[in-house]
Amino acid sequence: MTGGVSIGEASRASGIKVPTIRYYEQIGLLPSPPRTEGNRRLYDAADLRRLRFIRHARELGFEIEPIRELLALAGEPDRPCESADRIAAAHLADIDHKIARLTALRAEVARMTDCSNHSVAECRVIEVLGDHGECLHETH
Repeated sequence: MTGGVSIGEASRASGIKVPTIRYYEQIGLLPSPPRTEGNRRLYDAADLRRLRFIRHARELGFEIEPIRELLALAGEPDRPCESADRIAAAHLADIDHKIARLTALRAEVARMTDCSNHSVAECRVIEVLGDHGECLHETH
């Protein structure tokens, strides 16, 4: 196939599953590629780079809209990177918030499992789960 690779080959090359590639096309994250006379998609080197970019961003936890913004910025190589830095800083703040929340959740679960009782009637796990007021941290 001159001029591109099939969706299966694009999937193997990018590490993104075929249905996900189709989804990215559907939501406009990946432009719809040209098709053969037999209606098969053909992906070129730029499409594969874009798919790898998306996969790596997703692996780092970026949501779709920030990825869309970052892809747009990548298409303007002479532009200052201030906007990309802002997007990444916002994502980092979100990660820090999630870590803080998980740390609090971990401490709460550790506290409720620190129990030497031998019956469910006196079980700290059951007691805490049954009464949110027993929790030390707000978890919702």
